[in-house]
Amino acid sequence: MKQVVFYETGLPENVLQLEEIEKPTPAKAEALIRITARNINPSDVMFVQGLYGITPKLPSSAGFEAAGVVEESTKFPAGTRVLFTSIGTWKEYTCVPDAGLIPIPECMSDEVACQAFVNPVTAYGILETSGLGKGGSLLITAGASAWGKVVIQLAAMRGIHVIATVRRQDQKQTLLDLGATAVIDVATESVTKKVKELFPEGVDYVFDAVGGDQGAKALTCLKSGGKMLVFGLLSLEPIPLNSGLLIFKNLSVEGWWLSSWWEKLGNEGIQKAIKEVFTHLMKQDVKVDIQATYQLADFKEALIATHAWCNVYTHFLIETIYTLISAKKYHAQMPILVSNKLCINFDLP
Repeated sequence: MKQVVFYETGLPENVLQLEEIEKPTPAKAEALIRITARNINPSDVMFVQGLYGITPKLPSSAGFEAAGVVEESTKFPAGTRVLFTSIGTWKEYTCVPDAGLIPIPECMSDEVACQAFVNPVTAYGILETSGLGKGGSLLITAGASAWGKVVIQLAAMRGIHVIATVRRQDQKQTLLDLGATAVIDVATESVTKKVKELFPEGVDYVFDAVGGDQGAKALTCLKSGGKMLVFGLLSLEPIPLNSGLLIFKNLSVEGWWLSSWWEKLGNEGIQKAIKEVFTHLMKQDVKVDIQATYQLADFKEALIATHAWCNVYTHFLIETIYTLISAKKYHAQMPILVSNKLCINFDLP
């Protein structure tokens, strides 16, 4: 079987390579999965670079999220379509615990299923954590990211006023169409000034995925007693906190990580989250797009193509997710799907 693997951390296009290995054998309480679709989230890229909270055990495959078909399992019949999270999903086959598999609804495509967890569930979970409801106000950074687009749609359904920041004018209308109350181009507009025009006292919450200077400016937009939830660091720069601002406006800054939130849910909470997220995806209340496909062997070309689409490249920031899926007619060919709409999770500061 084929897999994309790295033997040292570094830039994905430099350290990732395709190799042939033996198909794995499942252990007790594990399932053998033929992977049919997998994507690349910012956490995947940072994992390859050695910048994520989980240290890779080298050599390692990349990827944390995928969809596939059960080939062997004591819990699920062979042929069952499932989605799952696991370290190392950029390969043709993998073994994962039976308990971690989520059956894919019949009407959900592999392309949607392979990206149905990290971004949609993060958006759902962070909104649940905030407790924001109808009439609430929210500022999000990285609004044009995959997560940003999902959280805008979910928040709009709840009657929450969402202000989103972007870096280009051509990104604004898309987010307005998704339900954003306002969209601010940080390259040409003042975030603090625009937010004050819309909400003179400030917003209830900030969800920050960028950090650095953008995170600091977003913090100033909170109303007295407001809270910022920090769940990303796309700028790779810490937020320079203003102690006086925190003290005299009684502001709170709290970290948020999907894995920690998920572990605390319990079975009932997990079922509720899956049901709500999947319902939105199946009803297409939350939509995802497919931009192009590449063969697994051509994954480096996908990286290059992504850079060309974005017209932006830095050593640590990639502005588009790549989704790797296998063609319906040729399962062994394993094409990579580059999804521009779903995947813009890396937003330059």
